Amino acid sequence: MVYTYEGWTLYTRDVKLKGGKVQTIYFFSKRTPKSGKPCDLPPGYSVGVNKRTGLPYLKKK
Repeated sequence: MVYTYEGWTLYTRDVKLKGGKVQTIYFFSKRTPKSGKPCDLPPGYSVGVNKRTGLPYLKKK
């Protein structure tokens, strides 16, 4: 199930780091990004909102 928060959709994407390691990142977007796929809220995380900008972000519980 795709997770949405006040019009923002949570997406995931695998990125390759300089050392060659592959890491999964999560990000919120109102539009469809060029890469990444919609995903569910990962276990052990909750959603916080930046007070200054109003943008949602994931934080560990």
